[in-house]
Amino acid sequence: MEAFNTLSISRGHLEGLVKVSGAKNSALRLLAASLLTDGNVTLTNYPAGLLDARIHVEMLEALGKTTVQAGDDTITIAENDPLSQRLEWDGRSIRNTLLILGALTARTGEAAVPLPGGCKLGERKYDLHVMLLERLGAKVWEDGDYLCASAPDGLKGTDIHLPLRSTGATENAVIAGTLARGVTRIWNPHIRPEILDLIALLRGMGAQIRVFGQEHIEVTGVEGLNGTEHRVIPDNMEAVTWLAAAVITEGDIEIKDFPYGDLEVVLAHLRAAGAKLYQGDNSLIVRGGCCYPIEISTGPHPGINSDVQPILAAWGAKARGESRIVDLRFPGRYGYAEEMAKMGLHYEVTGDMLRIHGNGGGLYGATVKALDLRAGAALALCGLTADSETTITDAWQISRGYVDFAAKLRSLGARVRES
Repeated sequence: MEAFNTLSISRGHLEGLVKVSGAKNSALRLLAASLLTDGNVTLTNYPAGLLDARIHVEMLEALGKTTVQAGDDTITIAENDPLSQRLEWDGRSIRNTLLILGALTARTGEAAVPLPGGCKLGERKYDLHVMLLERLGAKVWEDGDYLCASAPDGLKGTDIHLPLRSTGATENAVIAGTLARGVTRIWNPHIRPEILDLIALLRGMGAQIRVFGQEHIEVTGVEGLNGTEHRVIPDNMEAVTWLAAAVITEGDIEIKDFPYGDLEVVLAHLRAAGAKLYQGDNSLIVRGGCCYPIEISTGPHPGINSDVQPILAAWGAKARGESRIVDLRFPGRYGYAEEMAKMGLHYEVTGDMLRIHGNGGGLYGATVKALDLRAGAALALCGLTADSETTITDAWQISRGYVDFAAKLRSLGARVRES
């Protein structure tokens, strides 16, 4: 497992072949769903090298699950003893503890988990998760640093109306609804690739789930779920990162396992912004191109995911002219621009809009800090274009969501040192 505190990166021209790993934002949800059954759940194309995945596996083991990894991309989650209903955890928390709460409550009728962690993206509360569990008949309360839920008679199917398209709340409602008595309908869900991957796993376990586009999801509860084997979808965020890295460095990269269907809107924007893209055999070939200014607004799938915007900010830093990024969901996420400013970026934040005044890539090396996972990757992209070495501190953040990030960069010809 690759983990490092600092990452030093120098200007480089990237060339070669890189393979996209399994999706972090899918794998973590699938691990949580394994709590719904005492059968064996085997995940292939599993990103075992991710720090967040390792933490989640340790959480499952703390609850009583056993895990066996085969190679770098397969894991089997089994259960030999009764599960604990309380997650005793002193390590770094991740936001996925909310899904653990939903899965444990659905299966055992009682659960307690540490309050969620993960990236601090502005105001990320968990009121929607409390609401949906209460709608399903659970009592939910805080006890110190723990969030607790109780449904001694089991959860009961109901209609859940989400006031906004929340990925996490949609996932938790689906997970909890699988074992609830009766029918649960989730209105205004966020239908995105990771949620469809979760639903595919749950169906393989015997869940009865129907998706009615972006309108609603219908979950008919069953008495129990089985084990299954499932392949994790490719990571669309990693795919976009390598695409941007290729164009920013005027490189020539073939990206294997590229998830075309998940990134149609992003691809359209980047083609318009100068990327030269060609479809290969289960791959995307990025053959140079120029970074022109971009103007994007993030939104629910199939729109541009908020996770993408730091990567596109690095694109804007290389472009000549003004790029504009609007993130209405997480406007507090623009903190990375201040770190880029240490490398010479000129920017301003006006309301919910980040304006980047690119000068064609005139950045210089500096010591910067990875404020979160995607910010760290975006700073690495900026480092590939800077005129001297860039050192990224708290670079362990990158390892939360990218498997072998430094090694893959080196395989493409970048000069990278980690420590």
